[in-house]
Amino acid sequence: MAEKKKLTVRVDARWIETAKDYAERHDTSLSKLISEFLRNLPSETVSNKQAPILRRISGILPPDISIREHRAHLDEKYGIRDESAR
Repeated sequence: MAEKKKLTVRVDARWIETAKDYAERHDTSLSKLISEFLRNLPSETVSNKQAPILRRISGILPPDISIREHRAHLDEKYGIRDESAR
């Protein structure tokens, strides 16, 4: 597990109360909320500059399925025939 350090930040009081209420409703702590937020920040060293939605769905196809097979499945399922995408 990574080393944990204390962090002091100054935040408008109204946001602190809102965050505390949110944390309580979701059975967590402010520290965990902030840690999770910081963990999800994009890294500058990451070469993948794709949109967040694309990063989330990248790699969801099983490795034994080709793009051609997936397109055929979508064509069959939705009846979409976009010849320019081939």
